[in-house]
Amino acid sequence: MKYEPFGKLFVTPVLPFLEDGSIDEQGYRSFIRRFLTPEYLEAGMAIMANPEAGELFALDYEERKQVIRAVLEETAGRAPVLGGVVDVTTVGAVRTARDAADAGVQGLFVFPPIGAGDITQSWDSDKYPEVLIDLLHAIRAEVDLPMVIHPVGKTSAAFGVGLSDRVTRQVIAEVPNVVGWKMTYNYDGYRAVSRVIREADRPVDILGAVGKYFHENLANNAFDGTSSGAFNYALEPMMDHIAAWKSGDVARATEIWTSGLAELNEYVFSDFGRLHVRYKAGAWLRGFIANPLMRAPMPRPRRLEVTTLATLLSQCGVSVIDKDVIDEFCDRQQLAP
Repeated sequence: MKYEPFGKLFVTPVLPFLEDGSIDEQGYRSFIRRFLTPEYLEAGMAIMANPEAGELFALDYEERKQVIRAVLEETAGRAPVLGGVVDVTTVGAVRTARDAADAGVQGLFVFPPIGAGDITQSWDSDKYPEVLIDLLHAIRAEVDLPMVIHPVGKTSAAFGVGLSDRVTRQVIAEVPNVVGWKMTYNYDGYRAVSRVIREADRPVDILGAVGKYFHENLANNAFDGTSSGAFNYALEPMMDHIAAWKSGDVARATEIWTSGLAELNEYVFSDFGRLHVRYKAGAWLRGFIANPLMRAPMPRPRRLEVTTLATLLSQCGVSVIDKDVIDEFCDRQQLAP
C-alpha cells in the first residue's frame, strides 16, 4: 500500500431519513453537494461516508453500500472518500470494508469493535490492545487500503473518550495502513497523542474532531486536517476560521472564533451523549436537511436544544429556518422540553 496524505478537511455528514425511517437519498445527495463547491474542494474538503454521525451503527449492509455509492457519485473523483467500517463481529467489519473497497473508496474509516461490555465500556485498551489491532490486521488482510482510525475507548480523565498515547504508538507501529488518527480527545489527551503521532517514524495525519478545540489545535500546529461533524451545522464560519489560520491571519481567525463560533461549538460538544443529536438538529435548523429525526434508539432533540442551537447559530452569523417552521415541528413531534 502506498501512503497518500490524508490531511484533508473530512466532514462526517449526518444522514437524513424520511419520516418513515428510510434513507432520504435525494436529501442526502443535496446535503453532500454543499461541501463540494469549487472553493471548498480547493481548500481540501473531503467526505467520510458512513461515519458515526451518519448513524452507521443503525444501517444494514445494503444501506451502507447505498450511502457510499451516493457519495462517490456526487464527489465524482473530485475529493477523497473514506468508507466507515464497524460491526459487531470481525467478519462483519471485514465485509463492510470489502464492500466499501469494491465501491471505489480511497480509504477506510475504522472503528474499534462494538458489542459486549468486555470490548466496549469495560475494555482496558492499554492491557489488551490486541482487541483493536487484531481487527485492523483482519481488515488489512482482505482490503489493502489506507485507514483512518476512530480511536474511541473507555472514558478516562487523561484522554477523555480516546485511546491512550500508548495504544496509539503501538497501533501506528504495528499497522502500516494507518495513515490518519481522528482526535476524539479532551484537551490534554489531544496534546499527548499528537506528540506521539509527530514522533512516529512515518507520516500519520492528525485529524481534529472536537470543534470546540480547533482554535487551540491550529495554534499549536497539531492539526493536519479534520474528521469532524461541526461542518454539518457551521460549514461557512468553520471553513473561514481554518482558512484564516492557514493563511497566517491570526487576528482574523481569532475574530471569527470569538464572534459566536466558539460559543456554538462549546454548546454542541458540551455533552457527548447528545453530540450527534445536536449535529443533526443543527443541520436541520440550517435548512440543509428536511428533519432532525434519527433511528431509534437514538433520541430526538429536545425543545431547549433546538431553541438554544437556533439562537447560537444566528449569533454566529449564519441563517436558520423560520421560527414558525421550528415551532410547528416541535409541536407535531411532541418534543420534550
